[in-house]
Amino acid sequence: MAGNRTTTTHFAQLARAMGAAGADEDRLMLAVEAALDLVDGCTQAGITINREGDCQTLAATSDVMSSVNSWQNELAQGPCHEPDRTEEIVVISDLARDERWQTWGRRVHDEHGLRSTISLLVYSTKGTYGTLSLYADRPGAFDGDDLATAQAIAGHLAVSLAASREIDGLQLALSSRTVIGQAEGIIMERLSLDADQALAYLKRVSSQTNRKLVALALSIVETRELPEA
Repeated sequence: MAGNRTTTTHFAQLARAMGAAGADEDRLMLAVEAALDLVDGCTQAGITINREGDCQTLAATSDVMSSVNSWQNELAQGPCHEPDRTEEIVVISDLARDERWQTWGRRVHDEHGLRSTISLLVYSTKGTYGTLSLYADRPGAFDGDDLATAQAIAGHLAVSLAASREIDGLQLALSSRTVIGQAEGIIMERLSLDADQALAYLKRVSSQTNRKLVALALSIVETRELPEA
């Protein structure tokens, strides 16, 4: 079980570290490292994303996760193989005897000596970001406390990823608005138009040329040339 090591302090530190991380890749690594450190019995951990039936390893504590996922692809079996998985939690107490994905489970056991796993969806109200999978080298390694700890790690990661992507979206929107404003200024100066007329000009040319408004504005700013309207 997770024991006394897993405290509120650990999760506060994890939340701060994820918030301060510069990229999503760093947040993913923080999550798998936390799983290895905070969940007793966990010997391997990884984040997997399923892209149209192809399991891809986004972060892992070792190369073992890459082979585990490659077998899910090869055999079309495993907890991460279904692209539209809805099960929040999958628990396999003994991979060597699992009946649901027999061939995959047996290979994971035979090749890497892993016996049990828990796999959790990493999701928030903003979307699903993959699965967090933990493995152990003995059967029945994970108890209720371990599962709760893994869920907390997955939850922290989901919230951090959602916040990061929302900020990225706001920054992109702000950048787009800035470029459009700069293009409007050039149009106003060149064609002696007011702000509303300059924006109307941009929208008209965008529609006529089938170019996105931001791409058109960026071209005007970079070349200082106006397309024909």
